Amino acid sequence: MQDAAGGLGAAPAKFVEMDRVALRYGGPDGTLALDGTTLSVAHGEFAAVVGPSGCGKSSLMKLVTGLMPCTGGSIRVAGADVDGPLKIVGMAFQNPTLLPWRNTLLNTMLPLEIVRPHRHRLRQFKDKYIAQAKELLAAVGLAGFEDKQPWMLSGGMQQRASLCRALIHDPQLLMLDEPFGALDAFTREELWGVLQKLWLDRKFTCVLVTHDLREAAYLADVIFVMSARPGRIVATHRVGLPRPRTVESTFDKPFIDLVHAIRTEISRVRDEAGLAARAKAV
Repeated sequence: MQDAAGGLGAAPAKFVEMDRVALRYGGPDGTLALDGTTLSVAHGEFAAVVGPSGCGKSSLMKLVTGLMPCTGGSIRVAGADVDGPLKIVGMAFQNPTLLPWRNTLLNTMLPLEIVRPHRHRLRQFKDKYIAQAKELLAAVGLAGFEDKQPWMLSGGMQQRASLCRALIHDPQLLMLDEPFGALDAFTREELWGVLQKLWLDRKFTCVLVTHDLREAAYLADVIFVMSARPGRIVATHRVGLPRPRTVESTFDKPFIDLVHAIRTEISRVRDEAGLAARAKAV
């Protein structure tokens, strides 16, 4: 398989598999959001999904996590068909959605009260879980902020806490939907480094949905480019850039060339979608 840096790599074992998946909202005559969407993500791989607005990136995330059933095709995660909400998933979104009445530590520990087997062990091993949560918060630069309420934290700090909450129960799969989209450029770039370090340390499988092509190239092993609605995968880029990546490396020619190639592909599918819409209206 050809990668973005021109090398060859063996295809790794599949962990997330989507095979000709379709999703239609609103019944048989409703909106077709996805059609013929096929992709695979290996165990321990960091994948990014990019594409034009409205192409179905967030819908793809809901399908993979089992929050919504597909209307065609099949989805498998960890070797099993997805037929309902998955227990092995951690999720983070553009809005950190921290509970305002909980401090940073208790917000981070929330999944432990819900997800098996942790919820049955939390009372007995509470000190151990607290130590785990503090260690995770320290890893993202939030040591000393455990007792702070969400309103006392900056947007970037809230998003760090949100990442910790998504990872506290050691999920096999982390799903991220525009997690840094609401942050300023400098904070966003800083959190790319935080997320990359967490992934390098833990090697969970990760799927990132993003509009930011630099973010995708910085973080991902593989980048899937989607078409305009109904969404399908129109290009796959294996990222051969060395790790760990830095903000400085985003100015290197291989990085810039990759981002430019993906931008060109997305521009093309947007133009094609526009031409098709105008032809249909005539």
